[in-house]
Amino acid sequence: MAKTVSVIGAGVAGLASAIRLQNQGYDVTLYEKEALPGGKMNQIKKDGFTFDVGPSIVMMPEIYNEVFEVAGRDPKDYIPMTRLDPMYSAYFEDERIDVSNDLVKLIDHLEGISDEDAVGFLAYLKDIYERFIIAKKYFIQRPFRNASDFYNPFMIRQAMKLKTFDSANHSIGKFVKDKRLQQILSFQTLYIGISPSNGPSLYTIIPMIEYLYGIWFIKGGMHTMASSMERLFLELGGTVNYNTPVDEIVIENKRATGIKVNGEKILSDYVMCNADFPYAMKNLVKDKKAKGKYTDKKIDEMKYSCSCFVMYLGMNKKYDDVENVHSFIFSQELDQNLEDIFEGKLLEKASFYVYIASKMDEDLAPENKDGIYVLLPVSDLATANYEWTEETKAYYRDQVLSKLKTIEGFETVEEDIISESYMTPVDFEQKYNAYNGATFGLRPTLTQSNHFRPQAKAKHTENLYFTGSSTHPGAGVPIVLTSAKIATDELIKDDK
Repeated sequence: MAKTVSVIGAGVAGLASAIRLQNQGYDVTLYEKEALPGGKMNQIKKDGFTFDVGPSIVMMPEIYNEVFEVAGRDPKDYIPMTRLDPMYSAYFEDERIDVSNDLVKLIDHLEGISDEDAVGFLAYLKDIYERFIIAKKYFIQRPFRNASDFYNPFMIRQAMKLKTFDSANHSIGKFVKDKRLQQILSFQTLYIGISPSNGPSLYTIIPMIEYLYGIWFIKGGMHTMASSMERLFLELGGTVNYNTPVDEIVIENKRATGIKVNGEKILSDYVMCNADFPYAMKNLVKDKKAKGKYTDKKIDEMKYSCSCFVMYLGMNKKYDDVENVHSFIFSQELDQNLEDIFEGKLLEKASFYVYIASKMDEDLAPENKDGIYVLLPVSDLATANYEWTEETKAYYRDQVLSKLKTIEGFETVEEDIISESYMTPVDFEQKYNAYNGATFGLRPTLTQSNHFRPQAKAKHTENLYFTGSSTHPGAGVPIVLTSAKIATDELIKDDK
C-alpha cells in the first residue's frame, strides 16, 4: 500500500511537492480553498481579458522545467517559453532605458554612460556570481534541520564569503556610480518583498540572474505554469479537491496524523503544508507544544515583506507604441518611496511596474485590445498606517494613471480603460491567507534567513512538513520551487 500524503494549498510549492511525491509512489491528495490552482500564481478572467494575478516574470527557467523533467516529461509540452530581449524598459524622469541581457547591446549602453560604470558593472557581475555559486551550493538548495547544519566551521566560512552584512544599495554603489544604473540593479529586491536599502546585499543576485539566464515568457502567461503542474499531477494519478479549505492539522502524540476539513478528520501518513507558514502556525496548528517557539505573539513580532496593490486594466486598443512586455516606472523619489513602504506611509510619488502579457500572447485579450497589469509595492497590513478603503484605491489609481499619461505610448491610458479589477493587501490576506497581506511572506532579513527561517521539517511534530515563500530558502517562484524540492526530500528521507 502506498503511503498517503495530504498537501494543504495548491500554491506553486504545494503543486510542485505534490508532483514530486506522487511521482515517487506516494498517494497524494491536494486540498485548496480557492477554485483554481496556483495560489498567488492565479488568474483573473473578466470582459474577455485574462490576467495573471501575481508573479509575472520568469527567471531561471531550468527550475521551472525540472518539475516536469523529474516525472520524465518534456517541459515544452507543458510550459512553452520564449526568451524576451530587451528584458524590460526602465523609465526615468526624462528617459527610457531598454535593458538587454545581450552582452553586446549591454556594453554598448553602459559605455554610453561611462567606461568606469561598464567596468564596474562587469565587476559586480563577477562578484555576485561567485557569491551566487556559494549560496546555491551551501545555502539555497539544502535544509537546516539542526543548528549544527549551520554552526560549524566550514559553513561559517562559506557564510562569510556571502558578505551578507552589507545592504544591496551600498553593495551596488561600490561598483557603479550612475544613479539610474544603481536603481536598475537594486530595486529588484522588491521582487521578494524587501527594501534594497536594508536588504542583505546577497539579494542583488536577482538582477544578475536576469543578465546571465534571461527573462522568459510562458505561453498563456504565468498561470500556465500552475495549470500545467496541476495537469501533470493529475496525469500521475494524484487527487485535487478545490473549494476545500483545511481547518486544522491534526496532531496526536507529537505526530501529524491528517487534517480536518469541515470538522471531519481525514487521515494520512504525512502532511505537507503549503499554506503561508505564519498563517498555518497561528490557525492550523492548534497544539501549543507543536507550535514550539512560533507562538501567536512571536508570529506577530516577526518582520513581513511588503505587499502589493495590483490593477488589472482591460484597454480598448493595442499598445503598439509600448516596446516591451515589462516596464518599470521609477519616480525621482525612489529611495524615499522605499522607505515609506516599510514605514507604513501612503506613497506620494510611487514607482511601479507594468506588464502587458497580451503583447506576447494575443489570446489573453479580445481582438485589437490589450490587458495592462500595474503593480505598486505598498506596506503590509501590520505596517500600514492607513486603511484600504475605496478612497485609497482611487488615490493610487489616479496616481498611476497621471504618471502613465506622461509616458510615450501610454498617453491615452485613462480614456482607454473598458474593464478594471484590483487586488489590495486585504485581498491577498483573505484570498490566499498571506499573513498581514504580505505578498512575499516573511521578510528575508538576516535573522529570518537560512537556519533562522522556518524549515521544511516541523521542529516539534513528526510527519509534518512546510513549504512555500515563508519557509527556507524564501520567496520568488524559482526559490519557492526549490523549497518544494527540499521539503519533499526531507519527507522521503524520514520515510526511508
